[in-house]
Amino acid sequence: MNSSLLFIVLLSLTLFSYWFGIKRSIKVAGGAEHKKDLTCLPEQFGLLTAMVCGIPALITLLIFNSAEQLVIEQLLTTTLPANIQALSSIDLGLYLNNIRSIASSETTNGLIQSLAQQNENAQQIQLQAALTLQELYQQAKWLKTALVLIIAVVSVIVLVRKFSLTFKARQKSESIVRALLVASSAIAILTTLGIVVSVLFESIHFFKSVSPAEFMFGTQWSPQTAMRVDQVGGSGSFGAVPLFAGTMLITFIAMVLAVPVGLMIAIYLSQYASPKLRSFAKPMLEVLAGIPTVVYGFFAALTVAPVIRSAGEYFGLSVASESALAAGLVMGTMIIPFVSSLSEDAISAVPKPLKEASLGMGATQSETVVNVLLPAALPGIVGAILLAISRAIGETMIVVMAAGMAANLTANPLDSVTTVTVQIVTLLTGDQEFDSPKTLAAFALGLMLFITTLGLNILALKVVRKYREQYD
Repeated sequence: MNSSLLFIVLLSLTLFSYWFGIKRSIKVAGGAEHKKDLTCLPEQFGLLTAMVCGIPALITLLIFNSAEQLVIEQLLTTTLPANIQALSSIDLGLYLNNIRSIASSETTNGLIQSLAQQNENAQQIQLQAALTLQELYQQAKWLKTALVLIIAVVSVIVLVRKFSLTFKARQKSESIVRALLVASSAIAILTTLGIVVSVLFESIHFFKSVSPAEFMFGTQWSPQTAMRVDQVGGSGSFGAVPLFAGTMLITFIAMVLAVPVGLMIAIYLSQYASPKLRSFAKPMLEVLAGIPTVVYGFFAALTVAPVIRSAGEYFGLSVASESALAAGLVMGTMIIPFVSSLSEDAISAVPKPLKEASLGMGATQSETVVNVLLPAALPGIVGAILLAISRAIGETMIVVMAAGMAANLTANPLDSVTTVTVQIVTLLTGDQEFDSPKTLAAFALGLMLFITTLGLNILALKVVRKYREQYD
C-alpha cells in the first residue's frame, strides 16, 4: 500500500493499541474492581502502548520514504549496461528521468507505445529498465508495508508482556515525551547549523572568484557574467552596497510608519479603549497580518505608487514609477499588527499595582504610561520592533512590485531601488548550476543578511538587558 494509506492504517492501529493497553492493564490487575492496585492509571498504560506502537513505526516509515528513491535508483543503475553507467551524473540523471516517465505508464502496452519512435536496441533497454523499475517500486511498497506493520505489532507485544502491578507506565511515557522534546530541539538546532554551514560553504566558493572587499564595499551591482570569452560587457560587477542601501532605506521608511503607529495603537487598546472596543478592534487589526504579501504588492503598485507619483508631479518633484517610498509605506502598513499586537501584550502584562501606585501618587494617566508602563514593558516592545524589522528586511513581493529591481545607490525615497532578498530570488530563478559567481552571489548575499540579522538580535538583547527591571 502507498504511504498515505499506510499512515492511516498505522494511525488506526495506534488508536487500537491505546484501547488494548487499557484492557490489558485491567486484566493484569485482575479486573476493573482491582485496577486501583496498579501503580499507574489504566489510561497511562494505554498511552504508553499507543506511543510504543506508533512512534517507532512512524520513524521507520519516514526513514524508508526518505531513502526509498535513492536506493531504488542505485539498484536500477546496476542493471543498466556499462556504457550507460559510465555517463556523467547529469546525463545519467536525464536517462533515469526518461525511464521514470516511461515506467509511469499504466500497462506494458503503454510502455511499448511510448518507445515506438526509438530504435529497437534503445527501446529494448529502456523498456526492460522501466519494467525493472516498476518491479522495484512494487517490492519496495510491500517491504515498507510489512516492515512498518511488523515493527508496530512486535513493539506492542513486547511491551504488554512486561505489564505488571508495579509497572511504571507513567514514568516511561514521560521519558518518551522528554526524548521527543529533546529530539525536536536537536532537529531545530541542527537545521539552523545546516543552513548556516551550507550558506557559508557556498559563500566561500563565491569569494574565491570575487574579492570580499569588492563585494562588501563595491557600489556597482551587475551580476551578469560572460557566456563566451569574447563576449563584451559580461564581466559582472558584484558590489553589494546598493542592495543593502536599498534594503535599509525601505526598512527605515517602513519602521518610521509602523513603530509609532503600532505603539500608539498598543497604548490606546491597552489603556484607553473599552473592553468591548478592544475585543473588536484587536482582531480586526490583526487581519492585516493575514493578508498575502502579493496583495499588498498589488495595492502598492496600482494604488499607492500612482498617488505618490501624482503628488510629486503636483509639487514639481521627479518621482519614479516604482519608488522606495511606495514600497516602504505599504510594508509599514503590513507590519503594523506585529508591533501593535506584541506591544499591547507587553504593556498589558505590566503588574497593575505599578499603574495604581503611579496614579495614587498623583500622576496623570499619560504620565503613568510614559514613565511607568513603557519602561516596564520595554523588553517586550523591543522584541516587537525587532520582529517587525526582521519582517521588513525579509520581504520580497512588495519590493518587486512597488520598488522595482534596479540596484541604485541612493538615499532618495522617490527613486527606484531593490533589496537583498529580491536579488537572491532573481539570481536563483530558473535552472541554475552553482558553479558561477552569478549564482553563488545569492549565497553571499544570504550570508551577509544573516550576519545583519544576527547583529540586530545582539543589539536588541543588550538593550533589553540594560533596561530590564525585575518586579515582585
